[in-house]
Order: sequence, then structure tokens, then C-alpha cells
Amino acid sequence: MNLFYTRIVPVARVVIAQVAIILIAILGASLASAQPAGEHAGTASATLPNLGDGTDMTPSAERSLGDRIARELYRDPDYLDDPVLMEYVQGIWQPLLAAARLRGDLPAELDGTYAWEILLIRDRTVNAFALPGAYLGLHLGLVGVVSSRDELASVLAHELSHVTQRHISRMMTRQSQQAPWMLGAMILGVLAASKSPGTANAMIVGGQAVAAQSQLNFSRDMEREADRMGFGVSTQAGFASQGFVTMFGKLQQASRLNDSGSFPYLRSHPLSTERMADMQSRIELPDSEQAVKPLARQNVQEMDQAMMAARARVLSNSAVDALRVWSVEVEAAPMARLSSTQQAGALYGATLAAIKLRDYAQAQSLWLRLSDLVRADAIASRLARLLGVEWRLAQGDSEQAIRLLQNGDTDPSKNNRAELFLAAQARLQMAAKAPEITSGPGTNTRSPMALMTQNLQTWVADHPRDAQAWQLLGSAYAAQGRTLSSIRAQAEVNVAQLDYPAALSRFKTAQDWVRKGGAGTDHFEASIVDTRTRQVESLVREQALER
Repeated sequence: MNLFYTRIVPVARVVIAQVAIILIAILGASLASAQPAGEHAGTASATLPNLGDGTDMTPSAERSLGDRIARELYRDPDYLDDPVLMEYVQGIWQPLLAAARLRGDLPAELDGTYAWEILLIRDRTVNAFALPGAYLGLHLGLVGVVSSRDELASVLAHELSHVTQRHISRMMTRQSQQAPWMLGAMILGVLAASKSPGTANAMIVGGQAVAAQSQLNFSRDMEREADRMGFGVSTQAGFASQGFVTMFGKLQQASRLNDSGSFPYLRSHPLSTERMADMQSRIELPDSEQAVKPLARQNVQEMDQAMMAARARVLSNSAVDALRVWSVEVEAAPMARLSSTQQAGALYGATLAAIKLRDYAQAQSLWLRLSDLVRADAIASRLARLLGVEWRLAQGDSEQAIRLLQNGDTDPSKNNRAELFLAAQARLQMAAKAPEITSGPGTNTRSPMALMTQNLQTWVADHPRDAQAWQLLGSAYAAQGRTLSSIRAQAEVNVAQLDYPAALSRFKTAQDWVRKGGAGTDHFEASIVDTRTRQVESLVREQALER
């Protein structure tokens, strides 16, 4: 739960100590513990001025560096785009962004240039990190241990404040002799260490690493500024200020228990009580920032939060033995000691684990118990229904999956990403069993697959960087025999993941298909392919100049 916090790129495996320290330094390790413990900061932090910009690095250059690193993260097998979990995280992230804009913390130049994108990492360690250009990484291990939205909001708000205050670029400017792209290479070196420590050693020279660490540590003032700004953003967005303190409590407890590796930042720097005391003093003292009308819901029984934490724990550890443990947790004796919210989380996790184990009879039994428990909570009930759809799809029952998705609504997939993607998977599963007629007198332009394709087209028009949506759209096109459109959609997947050379190769394949008179060639689609090819060629040239 590396909170205020290490910005560590997902390195779940053994990484040499020096490399770990470098990445923490580059991406913003919190080194407040180096300050003498007796120095009280409560009053000073309350009046701490904004440190200003103080950077020679332009927002566009920082975004380019972030793009380069994110491109490698997209390729990492531990990168995960889970629509259900992402919706939960975005439900916290978007109010924080809105609050930052209302407070004036987010200048228009940064707002329009930066990515503001969260990447989920399938990693059991408790960690979060910020990259240049406003890419934020979130380990599932962190999502799995937070007990409230307020705690997760405190993590994201602190990271957001490091970005809005441009702490990363200011660190880079401080090391004027170190080229930003060399810093990017060092970060990528730590990514490589997750696969091969030898590769990392080849990419990171020890002497340069030590120099970078000494130059790029976040200062104590920067950390306190991010604390202060993050606290204001979080409370403005309607999240309870106590979330900061309870998060620190989790970190403190982990420190006392001699962290075994689940909290990576604890290996790099011991936890200081200074920030915890500072946050506690802010809660106890009147603060105008806390009186602002909230933008997020408050004081709710967060059954859905418990369910999403359980989902994160299951997805972060899919080993058979770990999945089997969930069934023990929902036996009568353990369940009797849990609150209804905890029971909802346990049943959700056990159901998902049973699905992963392909024990569909057990999954059905647990899912019925879960559905009955959360029936009165509309949000939790929806999450249970989506889990039921996953269960149906896993056993190949696409028709029942569609019925469960509809739940009285003939087309629930238009506006919600999770429903849209699950419905698309169900239609594709049905099409694989009985392909639709896509041309000739029997063609039905209002068929379920055609309507689903239209919904996906509408979605990618509004969310052009949604790689998973493009992937599903490409499969839908292929199921309908629309080969050119399918190739183009696959190219857009590469564009969304910033892999422009691969995208260009696919676009050229699409152009070859048109030149050879491929079946079902659409001249309007061919025109789009030509335009996108020229655009991506320009992006490839820009990437080449950055190397």
C-alpha cells in the first residue's frame, strides 16, 4: 500500500536493491523519514506554499516520456484491463480529477496534454506509482486491501497531486546532466528486471544509478505539498478525510509486522509517523476545504467496495491453491463471524474463484447466495448480476448470459462499459456457434450482432484509446465477414497501446487488401484506412526522433 508513496513500476519479482532504490527515486519515493522525527510539521504544513513549477521540461516532453514507458507496460502480461474493476477505480478517479479542476490545481495546459490514465497491474504487492505525463499505475494488491473508497481515494489524490505539481519533471530538471530519455531507459530497465535481472543490469550502470538517486529524490517539501494538495482534492471530491489516516494505519501496522515483501516501499524507507500526525491534525482542526459540497457519495454501506476488493484479490492470485481457499471462507462457521458487507465480499470472491476453477455447480450455488444477500443494494446487485454473466459465459451459455444482462432492458450495453463488453463476448460466442448471414437477401442489418457492432462503434468514437473495445469490435467485424474493417480495428488496438510501428504494419496490410480487391471491400472504410495510415506514419517518425 505504498501510499505517499513509492511510484514503483510493477516489479513483483526479485529486483536487486540498487535498482529498486533507483526507480523509487525516479518515480518519487517518499523520504520524509529521513527528517528528524522530533521536528513537528503540523503547523508548517498547514501554511505550506505551493512550490511552483520550477521545471525546464515542457508538458508535451513529459507526456512523450510517459508514453514511452506506458507502451512497455501495455506489453507486460501483468497489465490488466478488467472493465468491472476499472469502473470501480474510475468512480473514484474521475471525482478527484473534477475536484482538482474546480480547485484550480489542474492548469489547462496540463489537463489537455497529459494522459490522466490509470493502468491496473496484476500484482499482489500493495503499491501505486505515477509516471511522467500522468499515467498512474495501481497494483491489484492495493485495491484488495483497502477497506473503503476513502482509503483508495487518498492514494490516488496524493499521486494526482504529484502530477499536478509537476514533481517528476522538477526532479528531472534538477539533474540537468541526465537526459530525460536516459531516465526513461532506467525506468524501463527496472521493468526488464521483473523478467530478467541480467537485462536490467545491462541497462542500468551502477555509478549512474547512484548519481541519479542522489539527484532525483523527492524532497520533503514536495512530499508534504502532495499530502496537503491531495488532502484538499480528496475532501473536495466528497471522500472522508479519515481515509488518509486509516491508510497510514495500515502502513504502520505492516511496518510493525516486519513487512515480508507485500509492501514494497517498506524495504526502501521506513514508515514515518510525521505524515500520519499531520493528517490527523488536519481532521481535528476546522478546514474550509472540508466544507465544500462533495462530488461523490458518502456514508453508504459499501458492499460493492468489499466485492471489488475481493475481485482484485482473486485476479491478482489465480493459483489453484489460492482459489480453493475462498471456498473455506464461505463455510458456515467463518461466515457467521462476518458483517453483511464482509459476507458479500467473501461470497463474491468465492464465486469468482469457482468460475476460475471451472467448478460451475459451486459457482452457481455461491452466486445464488450472493444475489440473495445483496438484493436490496442496487449497486451491489448489479455487480452480482455481472458476475453471473461471467459464470454463464465461462460455461458457454451465451443465451442465458444475454438474458441475465438484459434484466428487463432490451439493450443495457449502450452506456456501460462492463455490460457492453460482456454483451459483445456473448454475441461473439453465439456467432461462433451459428454465424449470421452478412450479405445477400437474407442479411439482417438489425440483427443482434449488427446492433452490438453499432454500439461498439459508438463507444470507440467517444473513447478512441480503448484498446479492448477496438479488439472486440475487430472480432465483431470478422464474425460478419468485414475483413477490411477488422484489420483496421486491430490496427487501432495497436494505436491505443502506443505501438505505432505495429499499427502501421496492420494499416498497410489493410491497404494491400483493398488493392488486391479483397472481398467485401468498403470504399468509405478504405478512405479511413488511407487517412489513418498517413497519421500513424507521422507518429512513427516522431517516435524514431525520440530515440
